[in-house]
Amino acid sequence: MPNESRQSHQALETVEGEKRHLVRREFLHGVAATALLGSLGAPNTRASVSGEPGRIKKAVKYHMIKEDLPVLDKFRLLADLGFDGTEIHVTTTIDRDEARRASEVTGVAIHGFLNSSKPDLAYAIETAAFYGATSVLVVAGRVDQEHPYDRVYREQQDRIRAALPQAEREGIKLLVENVWNNFLLSPLEMARFLDEFDSPSVGAYFDVGNVVRFGWPDQWIRILGDRVVKLDIKEYSRRKQVSEGLRKGFNVEIGEGDCDWSAVRRALVDIGYTSGWATAEVPGGDRRRLADIAARMDRVLGLVKR
Repeated sequence: MPNESRQSHQALETVEGEKRHLVRREFLHGVAATALLGSLGAPNTRASVSGEPGRIKKAVKYHMIKEDLPVLDKFRLLADLGFDGTEIHVTTTIDRDEARRASEVTGVAIHGFLNSSKPDLAYAIETAAFYGATSVLVVAGRVDQEHPYDRVYREQQDRIRAALPQAEREGIKLLVENVWNNFLLSPLEMARFLDEFDSPSVGAYFDVGNVVRFGWPDQWIRILGDRVVKLDIKEYSRRKQVSEGLRKGFNVEIGEGDCDWSAVRRALVDIGYTSGWATAEVPGGDRRRLADIAARMDRVLGLVKR
């Protein structure tokens, strides 16, 4: 193909690609859209389907409940403390029927299933649907000497894409979490990774505390925009990181680390995140400990106690 024709063909492909991207954004957002950088601050529309309108819902991971109680009483404990829901991890030993009944009786939702980095997304999607949950949390691989960045990028997209038809049928969102796996190291890259699926069934499970070591959560929230579907809530201390070690930075209570929660709240308002789920991911304990976690979440997120 002559050089001039090749350039014209490439330019036409670029234009057509941009048109497809705009159509997708209009479908997802109901408004005119732009390419990636123009859409980073778009209002949140995905998050609004995961919670009661006008109120962020508060949850803890089920394995954080350390009281020696039957399943139903654990759910009643969460209800008593003002929690709206919980999430169950793939490694948690629990009777599924008993857990679902406890959720139905107490009104404490099982809003998500935590699959972490386990490769079997089909089981996770089926289990989430059984519980009436809306999401599966996905850890997208790990980059190291034996697992090159570009290969992990392709393999993890292939893994998630293969599970998308089932997720879409079941109404389950596959939410990629930002974790310390040497992968998706910036919000711009994470936005690109998610957008390349071209599906409203893929989004971000944004962990506020995981970013503080090397960034600012409010910046990530604004850049990811409506890709943020759910939140993990924990803290991080840069002082402890320096004086005690990298992971020791997590050994600080919610509201007592280096996360600027007022900036986080403003960023959530800016993207329209007013009714999604916020789930604590910190060391759990008994009733008193869980009550303290609930109170801390109320303070940092500006929630109104029921």
